Amino acid sequence: MKNTPDYFDNWTVQVRKGILELCILNALEAREYYGYDLVKTLVAMPGLGVTEGTIYPLLSRLRLQELVTTRLEESTEGPVRKYYSLTAKGKRTVALMNKHLDTLIKGSHKLRGK
Repeated sequence: MKNTPDYFDNWTVQVRKGILELCILNALEAREYYGYDLVKTLVAMPGLGVTEGTIYPLLSRLRLQELVTTRLEESTEGPVRKYYSLTAKGKRTVALMNKHLDTLIKGSHKLRGK
């Protein structure tokens, strides 16, 4: 059974996929981010296990869904930088997402007897 994927590994992949958008929106709720700084912040988050190639497509999708907005700013250190921030719709959405996640976690703890 060496070639059978470990259940826990598969589960953690699914959890990360489900939580990544929330992590992006939570970061942007705190402040505006330059794309690469946001990537570095998320890549450094313990347990999230994401790559740059995963984050930029999600940012693009969140922009198309009008949850984030972008602006370009000239940089003295290189190419033009793209900054991301939450829209009003994004702020409402992240609040709902956090509330739902909190409810799920409380329910899980209740099932565990905590």
